[in-house]
Amino acid sequence: MNNMWWTYALLSALFAAFTAILAKIGIKGVNSDLATAIRTVFILCIAWGIVFARKEVDGIHLLSKNNWVFLGLSGVATGLSWIFYFKALQLGKVSQVAPVDKMSVAIAIILSALFLHEVLTWKILMGALLIIGGSVLIIL
Repeated sequence: MNNMWWTYALLSALFAAFTAILAKIGIKGVNSDLATAIRTVFILCIAWGIVFARKEVDGIHLLSKNNWVFLGLSGVATGLSWIFYFKALQLGKVSQVAPVDKMSVAIAIILSALFLHEVLTWKILMGALLIIGGSVLIIL
């Protein structure tokens, strides 16, 4: 099961790509904050639908205070990310916004070393630097 991470990561990338295209079409003539709120309702329904369908809601009582705090903070970060992403999509081209947004990958790599003490190999570091370089190239 541990070797399945890359399959889920690729599926995440695929759906993130569709997110950019569908969002760009969907926000035409709509306030970006309103669009983010509407999208969030759909995500909320899907996420809770999966939890209830798989009968996983029972695990909610097992969450610690630490789980709640950090999942909550993660939710705040996600919400802010979506708000800025939709605003960027409204103002820019998908071909510019999506790659720059993916600079989050490089930032996450750096933060994982700082806060989670994950080891940065030369391949991971070079990959992060290439992502940052590509994003800067697109911005300029």
